[in-house]
Amino acid sequence: MRDRSLGSRLFDGINISLLILFSVLTVLPFLYLVLGSFASPEEYARQGMVLIPRQFSLDAYTYIFSTDTIVRSLMNTIYITLVGTLINILFTCLMAYPLSRRELLGRKPVMLMLVFSMLFSGGMIPTFLVVKALGLMNSYWSLLLPGAISAFNLIILKNFFQQMPEGIEESAKIDGCNDLGILFKIVLPLSLPAIATFSLFYAVGHWNSFFSAVLYINDTTKWPIQVILRQVVIMAEGGIGDSSQVNDSFAIPPQSIKMAVITVSTVPILLVYPFLQKHFAKGVLLGSVKG
Repeated sequence: MRDRSLGSRLFDGINISLLILFSVLTVLPFLYLVLGSFASPEEYARQGMVLIPRQFSLDAYTYIFSTDTIVRSLMNTIYITLVGTLINILFTCLMAYPLSRRELLGRKPVMLMLVFSMLFSGGMIPTFLVVKALGLMNSYWSLLLPGAISAFNLIILKNFFQQMPEGIEESAKIDGCNDLGILFKIVLPLSLPAIATFSLFYAVGHWNSFFSAVLYINDTTKWPIQVILRQVVIMAEGGIGDSSQVNDSFAIPPQSIKMAVITVSTVPILLVYPFLQKHFAKGVLLGSVKG
C-alpha cells in the first residue's frame, strides 16, 4: 500500500478535529447540567454559575425526592412508555405485514391514505374532540391510542418485511402455518433489528411527550415526568419538594432544582441507547432499500 498523500492526511486531520469539536460542544451542555445539579447552594450563592462544582451536594436531589411527586410521575412515564411502545410495535407489525404482501386486495389505496396522513393531519382541536367523544379524557389511553401507529415507521417496516424471501413463507404454509403464525413465529424473529430500532423510536417519543398529557390529563397524580419538568423549568412553579427535609442554611437555588429534575427525567431513557444503538443503522437501512 502506497503512503497516503499530504492532502489526504490533512483532510483526515481537519475532519477529526471538527468531529472532536462538535462532540465537545454536544456533550458540554449535558455535563454542565448534570454536574451543576450537584453544586452546593453556597457555591451557587457565591458564583451564580457553576461548571464544575468544588463541593458536591445532594441537596437538590434531597429536595425533589422529599415528596412522592417526582417518583410518581417517573413511574407514570415508565408505564406509559412500556405499554405505549408495546401497543405501537404490535399495531405497526399487524398492519405492516399485510401491506408487504403484493397480493393483498386494496393495498394501494391504503398506502395512499398512509402517505396522505404523513402530510396532513386533523389538527389539535379535532383530535381533542375525538378523544373526548371516545371517553378517553383523563386516562392513559388518551396518550396511547391516538398515536398508536406512525405512518413513517410503518412504511419502513413494511419495506423491511417485503424484502424477506417468499420461499420461507411458502414453506411455512405448506407445513400448515396460517398468516398470524407466519408473522409471529417466522417474520418477527427474523426482524429483531428493525423491531428494536422502532421500539426505541416509539419509546423516546413516549418518554419525551408532554403536550398530550397537558391536553388530556387533568389529574395531577397521572402526570408524566415531562409535565412536571415543564412546570418546573418553563412555568417556574415549585412545590415539588419539602424544604424542611433539607438541612442547609442556604435556600436551594431554583436553577439547581431545574437541573436536578432535568437530569432525573433524562438519564433513564439515555441508559437504553447503548443496548439498542447497534441495531439503528441495520434496522432502518434494510427497510429503506426498496419500496
